[in-house]
Amino acid sequence: MPSTRYDIIIIGSGAGGGTLAHALADTSAEILLLERGDFVPQEPENWDPAAVWQHKRYQTTETWTDGDGNAFRPYTHYCVGGNTKFWGSVLYRLRREDFGAVEHVDGVSPAWPIDYDTLEPYYARAERLYHVHGESGSDPTEVPRGPFPYPAVPHADEMAHYVEALRRQGLHPSPLPLGLRNPGEPEGCILCNTCNSFPCRIGGKSDADVCCVQPIENRPNVTLWTNAHVRRVLTDAPGRRVEAVEVERGGETQRVEAPLVVLSCGAVNSAALLLRSSTDRHPDGLANSSGLVGRRYMAHLATMMQGFHPFRKNGVVFQKTVAINDFYLRGPEEDYPLGQIQSQGRTHGVMAQTAVPWIPLWAYNAWVERGVDWLAMTEDLPRAENRVTVDPDGNIRLTYRPNNVPAHDRLVREVKRMLRRLGFWVVITASDKGVRISALGARDLPIGYSAKEKNTTHQCGTLCFGTDPRQSVLDPYCRSHDIENLFVVDASFFPSSAAVNPGLTIAAQALRVADHIKETEL
Repeated sequence: MPSTRYDIIIIGSGAGGGTLAHALADTSAEILLLERGDFVPQEPENWDPAAVWQHKRYQTTETWTDGDGNAFRPYTHYCVGGNTKFWGSVLYRLRREDFGAVEHVDGVSPAWPIDYDTLEPYYARAERLYHVHGESGSDPTEVPRGPFPYPAVPHADEMAHYVEALRRQGLHPSPLPLGLRNPGEPEGCILCNTCNSFPCRIGGKSDADVCCVQPIENRPNVTLWTNAHVRRVLTDAPGRRVEAVEVERGGETQRVEAPLVVLSCGAVNSAALLLRSSTDRHPDGLANSSGLVGRRYMAHLATMMQGFHPFRKNGVVFQKTVAINDFYLRGPEEDYPLGQIQSQGRTHGVMAQTAVPWIPLWAYNAWVERGVDWLAMTEDLPRAENRVTVDPDGNIRLTYRPNNVPAHDRLVREVKRMLRRLGFWVVITASDKGVRISALGARDLPIGYSAKEKNTTHQCGTLCFGTDPRQSVLDPYCRSHDIENLFVVDASFFPSSAAVNPGLTIAAQALRVADHIKETEL
């Protein structure tokens, strides 16, 4: 088996690995960035709803199994930039309360080993790196802070009308923090209606490929291997240090050595890689003396919602600019948190038809042009039985059952009430419970089932960090407790999921880990 050597190997080029590589590129270290996929081509299909949603042009074709042994195709993407190429660019800081223990209706969200103030300077750096646009002071749950690096993206006229109406309801809508590159300017983001789940054809979205990987690709000390699938992480004989990784590339298997290895494969794949790398010294997988590798998998409870009015066409192109956090810390009548509400990118007819195919496309097109899209999102809680495992052949099994469901159902009811007060006649919801329609004065009517895939978006928590090696896999700098030269920098380190998008927190921690590596390893 041919062998090569670098100073640092980073596996994965998304929010964790891409950001970390960018932060370490100004050192003298020879860095190898390994990406399982390739660059997403800039092509007309980037903005084609049928290509992206119906034909799943960019989604992985591999299958995983669920806890009952049923095969499913996960919503995940192997490419330079990882899943950031397909995110909606909402880049939130966690709230200060999210770093402490929080009582929920279905249990306790555990405390983090670091607090908000520890991560705050890295949040600020990540916001600059990812071109985050926002407005400080308007979100009631936000920690007092300095200004965003870029001003908030203005609301379209119709969305501004809804914002004023929401204020009359006693709510406190605020601008969504969005990672967009030069919106409205020449060669910048054009504020189109294909942002959520679409790759950006013109590079206007702040993803890890555009913001982090491309700027360092020609650095002499950075090497990027695409289509490079890491099969195993290899340790020395005592099992205390990583010596190399085994990479399948171009039909050959190579051994690549480095004194420092970082996993940034995503919460599912990083855990699976450690489990596949078991040895006599580590029979249950690497870094697994706690028995927690793969356990405590979390994914947000999310329901897509649309307010519909038959005589009111929605002329907004880019509508994803509004956030409502009034119920983030507690409900209107509850002593527990419910979650967050966001306006969403426009739904296209073919996207809706993917969920419920028996309705003709022309009907969907007529429907969605009269709808305004929203998202209700609630924190998922860690449970040991929600976990990633691998079978004897190394295939991934994801056993997952959502919890904190009563709080999410309560949030969905609150959003329905909100939308009806805005004058919408009908509210449509789409979640893992299926697609349902709710009209004024009528009970919910199921019209189809949409959850053909398990919940693998916003995945986190499978390799949580902490100070006690018996209760965590990683230390507060994301270094393995068991293996001294192994780091994991992706959302797997999250002890809790909070109820905001995880991307900015991953990037901020990657910058913090990069500083730590510079001080301790380089």
